Amino acid sequence: MRSARRRIAPDPGPRLLTVPRTQNAGSHRQTERCFLNTRISRVGICFLDRPDARSQVALSQQAEARGYESVWICETRTARDAISVMGAVAHQTERIKIAAGVVNTWTRPASLMALTFATLDELAPSRMLMGLGAYWDPLAWKQGVIRRRPITQMREYVEVCRRLLALETVTFEGDLVQVRDLRLELGEGATAVPRDVPIYIGATGPQMLALSGEIADGVLLNGFTSLAYQAQAFDRIAEGAARARKSLDDLDLPQVIVVSADDRHPERALEIALRMTTMYLGQQPHIARASGVSQDLLDEVSQEMGGWPPRDGGIEAAMPLVPVEVVSSLCVWGDLTTCREGLAAYATRPNAYPVPLPVTENYAEMIKAFAPDA
Repeated sequence: MRSARRRIAPDPGPRLLTVPRTQNAGSHRQTERCFLNTRISRVGICFLDRPDARSQVALSQQAEARGYESVWICETRTARDAISVMGAVAHQTERIKIAAGVVNTWTRPASLMALTFATLDELAPSRMLMGLGAYWDPLAWKQGVIRRRPITQMREYVEVCRRLLALETVTFEGDLVQVRDLRLELGEGATAVPRDVPIYIGATGPQMLALSGEIADGVLLNGFTSLAYQAQAFDRIAEGAARARKSLDDLDLPQVIVVSADDRHPERALEIALRMTTMYLGQQPHIARASGVSQDLLDEVSQEMGGWPPRDGGIEAAMPLVPVEVVSSLCVWGDLTTCREGLAAYATRPNAYPVPLPVTENYAEMIKAFAPDA
């Protein structure tokens, strides 16, 4: 029987740790970094697979009232589709930007994606952000999707979406995306003007980051990535931007940050963060690998979980394998003040801002605690 690695006991003090890429994230010694700045001038909010759809709409209204810039609706696993929730949020809000965080470019053709966002823009003019992602296996494979040449596919997909949203008549014979003599008709009563829908790419790997810098209006940096990773990601994005004669300053750079906060029981916040981290290490290991988490640990977690979807009890069985240092490098957890400090640490540039993704159930409390400074 394999013995589980003993989990390191949590330190109740403020902490946001980073995992050096060259070391084994399961066994190395960490250097603690404490952040005392709590100033946040721009902030979004992101909903993963929780809470329920109606609650996401109500919480989006609360975020708007407290000055949040954007709400990002995820389309993760097979939990909930993003577009339905975005439409409901659009109908119930007036100012907040509404973003897909993200929808994949494989299960909806580019023509349908452009039409979908043109329709959403009709509900909430100039408030929609098209967040696109390259998807992941085995989920894509389970649906019969073979993800060939994802960098090329994303480039072609974005070009077609842009041109259709500009109300061009488009013929495009790409290697992976094709449309022929196609134009968005738009329905009766819709104004026939180009749609103002910025395109963001949710990118993790170096090639997709560089492509995003080149062709996107913004880059949504993934949750479950470290602060050290952010700096490396900005370098790759800047390389791509330079190819298009742009700079990093020309792009919007929101960063999803997984947050587990509990003022009364910080140890419970850690337990929830640990469970979510374990699930994502086993489910989408490429995300944590980009932050330097060791392949050995990722393999152990995946084996113990039983793949994806996990076997019954698989996540709980794998949790003891994951050191608290890894959780702390990929998430922000603790009391609300500590978590706000952790979020503020990611605002490293004027165009980079935190997008907390709550995993504890005190959503309204977190929206209040993480609101932008006046």
